[in-house]
Amino acid sequence: MATLTIRIPENKADRLKALAEQRGISVNKLMEELATMAIAEFDVETRFRLRAARGSAARGLRFLDELNAHYAGRESPASEAGLHDSSSSDFRHKE
Repeated sequence: MATLTIRIPENKADRLKALAEQRGISVNKLMEELATMAIAEFDVETRFRLRAARGSAARGLRFLDELNAHYAGRESPASEAGLHDSSSSDFRHKE
């Protein structure tokens, strides 16, 4: 295993300690979990960008329109999970 030394403001270090304590894990384990999440997010974004570069914008927009039509008049899974406020915007693209 590698060892990393980081410098962060004291208040952030204190908050990380409190978060780790609240979760019942060490700060080291918390940082490992946060690193895993950051790497997974990076991998997903990289994969998405590669696929988007190979794909057709017109086909992607048609697919989004189909999804919008499918979910019209009902809450989306993102809205149900509290991740998107469907009253503030829709998922359709503007031409």
